[in-house]
Amino acid sequence: MKRTAPKTQSITVSDVARVANVSKATAARVLGGYGVVSDTIRANVMAAAKALDYRPNELARSMTTGRSGIIGVVVGDIENPFFSLAVRGISDAAKAAGFNVILANSGERIDAERAAVRLLIGKRVDGLIVTPSESRDISHLRDIHRSGRPLALLDRALPDLDVDTVTVDDRDIAMRATRILVDAGHSKIAYVTAVDAEGNEYRDLGQIYTSSVRERIDGFLKVCRDAGIDRPERHIRLGATSPDETRKLADKLLSGPDRPTAILASDSLIALEIFKVMRQRGLRIPQDISLITFHDADWTSVTTPPITVVDQPVYALGKSVAELLIRRLKGEARPAERLILPTTIIERGSVGPPAAYKL
Repeated sequence: MKRTAPKTQSITVSDVARVANVSKATAARVLGGYGVVSDTIRANVMAAAKALDYRPNELARSMTTGRSGIIGVVVGDIENPFFSLAVRGISDAAKAAGFNVILANSGERIDAERAAVRLLIGKRVDGLIVTPSESRDISHLRDIHRSGRPLALLDRALPDLDVDTVTVDDRDIAMRATRILVDAGHSKIAYVTAVDAEGNEYRDLGQIYTSSVRERIDGFLKVCRDAGIDRPERHIRLGATSPDETRKLADKLLSGPDRPTAILASDSLIALEIFKVMRQRGLRIPQDISLITFHDADWTSVTTPPITVVDQPVYALGKSVAELLIRRLKGEARPAERLILPTTIIERGSVGPPAAYKL
């Protein structure tokens, strides 16, 4: 007959109070970090907790203090190195301030974002950091703001929501990157992004609901039009939502009679798949085609040639937005801040003048 292992009894606040020879209420104040007790009593309670290997019940503590010590974070795509690094910045800032982080992934879908927000509020998080998947449906974010629970936005601004926000100037940096290609002599420049759309065809900015993508496309088109490029929107491609979809999109883009001579990719995952297709088709960089990507991913510096990148301050974005939120959580009352962090372009060897080619 199989013997059942004895259950390990959890240590409670009452156990700590008994060993420390104080009341349960006093032990709870010390362990919960609220109220006033003498240094001697605090030391006795903490020593008892350590001796008993006491582990706090976070839910019980949050019901007592009204605080969970947890920050909820919702990002668009945790597989994207951009968001992974930003979350590292958030986590480091949170840990330094004594907070834990619960992470949720929206997959850039508004329904999943709303569900994630509901879940995190149900976990009694003290505040939320969200990367909005779109700007037209933000009722769930308005509800958080109205409730008084601190909310901050990462990477994507919402002009109609007055909360702390940390971004870069997406329009300006897209203009700068596009200008490098225009100055190199390119007039057939493609912009490829993960924002989904039927048929992957771009019509106008009205179909783009993600603020950072809209700003980048706007900047891209302005530089192209100022340079006299005819119908630059014809080379904008939407829907690079997965490696397979990106490769299909890139293969079609690079096989047509109006093939671009340069590509600006909206992130390093998209750029990597485009790079693979270029190699498969025997296209040389930059002799046959030029490439620039947003985000200085590790792979971009070890290719031949290395890839020119828009180097966003990703870790600093995460760290800064967490610090703004933590200031709110600690009771600081002030007008909402909108921080725009500086961004640089690292020019490497992937941009050159357009060359004649044969299909």
